[in-house]
Parts: sequence; structure tokens; C-alpha cells
Amino acid sequence: MTARAVAPVLGVAGLVAVWWTAVEVSGIADYIVPAPPAVAAVIHDQLGYLLHHAGVTLTTAMTGYAIAAATAVTLGAVLAMSRPLARALTPTLLVLSVLPKPALVPVLVIALGFGAGPKIVLVWLMCFLPITLATTAGLTTTPADLVELARSLTASRWQTFVKVRLPAALPHLHSGLRIALPLALIGAVVSELFGGLAGLGVVIQNAGTRADLAFAAIAVLAAMSTALYGLLNATCAAAAPWIHHTTI
Repeated sequence: MTARAVAPVLGVAGLVAVWWTAVEVSGIADYIVPAPPAVAAVIHDQLGYLLHHAGVTLTTAMTGYAIAAATAVTLGAVLAMSRPLARALTPTLLVLSVLPKPALVPVLVIALGFGAGPKIVLVWLMCFLPITLATTAGLTTTPADLVELARSLTASRWQTFVKVRLPAALPHLHSGLRIALPLALIGAVVSELFGGLAGLGVVIQNAGTRADLAFAAIAVLAAMSTALYGLLNATCAAAAPWIHHTTI
């Protein structure tokens, strides 16, 4: 357990060390790429400002992520249960997968205004497909012997789904949720860059020549992403302990 906690810290420390060394060795100007101490000073001086905007980004990202997870798991289950429907909807899903989603932000802003609506929709678009595909893959690759065992015990189709297929699919679903999580934050920040009134994307956009402030916002975003990733892993491990042995 200690090794698991130390390893990420060492990784972040190594990244900061490489960043700091590269800045010092290259002699690049602080207004282009600031050194870690300058970024840390900005975070210390403007922590309240950064946390306020981080809260806006977090709310947008998690709202869209939750909606995407709910709708994607539902659709993934439906597709897994109906092969004709899966064949009918697969082309549509492929079209959604190749759409340049950030390019849709202006359209979403025109249609939904400058509030939270277009941002949540963009996050949903970013997260929906990975979770759908992971859910479908998990539910359609249940070991046949488990399904046959359930049938031999006279389990109904619904009982087989709930007690056999769904638990067997959880490792795949966990992978889809992990892939979608950073996409949720990316979608939130991108939407704020195009039409936001608050959020870390707005901080980055308004930083101007303050590269240290922009990097501070990025550092806060990275810390938030890391914390959410760890929380997701811990939640999945508590809900389904066997996931760790099959996905990590």
C-alpha cells in the first residue's frame, strides 16, 4: 500500500525535476515557460482565485461525466442485449467518434447560450463513446461457462444479467470510466476557452502574458485530475475488489 502511494509522488517529483532542469538549462524566459518555484508562488498567492475557478470546472466536468456514464452504461447494456440494434447504431457511434468535438463548441454556444449547458454537452460528447464501447465489450465477452452455469440453475435472463454478466463486465466498465475521466476535464476546459465566464479555461485564456498564472491553472487542473483518478480507482476497488486483479 505504501509503495502504491509513494510511486505517484515520485513520478510527479520526477516530472517537476525534469521541467525545472529543462528551464534552467535552456535559459528560456520566465514569461514563456516559468520555473516551478514561480508557479508555486502564484498558487500560494492566488489560491482562493484558482480554487474558485477550479470548482466551476470541476462542477461542469463531473456533471457531464455523470450524465455520460449513466446514458452510456444504459445504451451499452441495450446494445449488448440486442445484436440487431447494435448493428443499426454502430455506424452512428462511429460518426460520433470521429467528430472534432471541440469544434462544436461555437455551435453549442449559439444553440444553448453561454451558461453551463453547452459545456456539459461537450463533456458528455467527450465521455459518452468510450464508456459505451467499454460497457458493450464487457457485457458481450462474459465467459460462456458462467452463462451456462446460470442457465443450469434456472436463472432468468434478468438474473443472469445482474448476477453474472454485469459483474463480469465491471473491469471493462472501469477501464472505460478511467479513459473518460480526463476527457471530461479536457472538455470542460476547452468549452471554457471558447465561451466561458468562469473556470480554469477562462483563467488560462485571461492570463495573457502571465505565463506563471496560466501554468498555475494547469498545475491545479493536473492535481484535480490526479485526485479524481485516485478516487475513481478507490471507489471501483471498494465496489468490486476483483477489478484490481484484472485491469491493473
